[in-house]
Amino acid sequence: MEKFKHKSIPSDSRLPDCVVIGGGPAGLTAALEFVKHDLLPVVLEKDHIVGGIARTESYKGFNFDMGGHRFFTKSAYVNETWHDLLNSDLLLRPRLSRILYQRKFFAYPPQLWNTLRGLGLRESMKVLASYMRWQLSPYRRVKTFEHWMTNAFGKRLFEMFFKTYTEKVWGISCTELRAEWAAQRIKNLSLSVVLKNIIRKTGTKVATLIDRFHYPRRGPGMMWEAARQRICEKGGEVRLNAEVLRVNRRGNRIDSVVVSEVGRQRSISARLFVSSMPLPELMRKLDPPPPPEVLTAARDLKYRDFLMVCLIVDDTDLYPDNWIYVHEPGVQVARIQNPTNWSEDMTPDTTKSSLALEYFCNEGDELWRTADAELIALASREIEDIGLATADKVIDGCVYRVPKAYPVYDATYAASLSTVRNFCDGLENLRTIGRNGLHRYNNMDHSMLTAMYATRMLLFGEHHDIWSINAEQEYHEKVTEPRRPFSKGTAKHP
Repeated sequence: MEKFKHKSIPSDSRLPDCVVIGGGPAGLTAALEFVKHDLLPVVLEKDHIVGGIARTESYKGFNFDMGGHRFFTKSAYVNETWHDLLNSDLLLRPRLSRILYQRKFFAYPPQLWNTLRGLGLRESMKVLASYMRWQLSPYRRVKTFEHWMTNAFGKRLFEMFFKTYTEKVWGISCTELRAEWAAQRIKNLSLSVVLKNIIRKTGTKVATLIDRFHYPRRGPGMMWEAARQRICEKGGEVRLNAEVLRVNRRGNRIDSVVVSEVGRQRSISARLFVSSMPLPELMRKLDPPPPPEVLTAARDLKYRDFLMVCLIVDDTDLYPDNWIYVHEPGVQVARIQNPTNWSEDMTPDTTKSSLALEYFCNEGDELWRTADAELIALASREIEDIGLATADKVIDGCVYRVPKAYPVYDATYAASLSTVRNFCDGLENLRTIGRNGLHRYNNMDHSMLTAMYATRMLLFGEHHDIWSINAEQEYHEKVTEPRRPFSKGTAKHP
């Protein structure tokens, strides 16, 4: 690709140099990269707030993180971006996440003695026997999540700890969920790794699991609001409530987008385009449309949605964890955050606690359509059922619905994604980025990296496989020495 020469645009032109679709971590990072190279981006975000799934919502002064976001990265470049944006408002916090199973707390990631003590001697012996059986005769063709987890933990521990929770989150059987998800998200974690982290008597250096992470004082949205301000200070624009209705192309090049703002439509032209909108939506909005087989493949890409029920509880010190993974089969809630344990500034009243209960569903299904009052009542009952607080302590609440939160790795996604990717790679001046733009369950820092590399591909004609970022990364919470960030005009991996 010919390198982009932004000097060809007259200095008095009001047209943006580049259009960025989506104001989440990936889209805002792309815009930050453009302004670093003296280009003027316009970011189009259809929501009322920046941050995407990493935003912070506020209810009566109580702040809620839509998903729970630990700011940890092995990329020096991403780390420097975070600290540059927030400086002293980026707190260093202790990490504590546990599994709740049969009203008992188990460490997560699993710790051998903690797990065995919680299960008791007889059950522990069965777990260890199952693990040894699957070490001696593992699945040879690892295709599904069940295969991967059974090989790593044994069938018995998989069925006790992981099966119920995973199927609750994804809404599909562990025999349908692909092994790629486990390999990407929890790579190298197994009972053998847990043992190594306990024993550590060999000369081989074993990476340790992190016990601290950074977190913005008032939630992750604080980071992305700072990014929005930085972009605007440099001459770019970030437009909220701006939904892209159509993406106009001529052959292999994008000419403009049609956006709806305050009930009015307008066309925005630019030289370069970056999109973090879900791939099926992007393919559907292209004009002229892509070939039929691409549209069909895009429709086959599925997402998992969730709703967050936020409770205000007239009690304090409910539990010390950042969040709890609820593996109890008798309740619908999958994960529970305690925002105060992320940052005390998330809660305005020290005599109260706030809880954020995550319920996974599909947009439009029965749970998604349930009235807010009923959901608050459900969440109140369930925190009592699992022993966190009594329902009568809940004095208020609200509900947030988050569509297309997680790309689903089902049995057909790989072939469908390959078809869509081949088409997208042929577009000369558009790059798709982020979790939804690549249909990849990336962490926040990996989404930022896809944006950084995408801008370099557009600006300098560099070649990077942004679709594979995080595909061959080590377990995403292992500590490694970060490399120095790349500089302008180079193509080093941060």
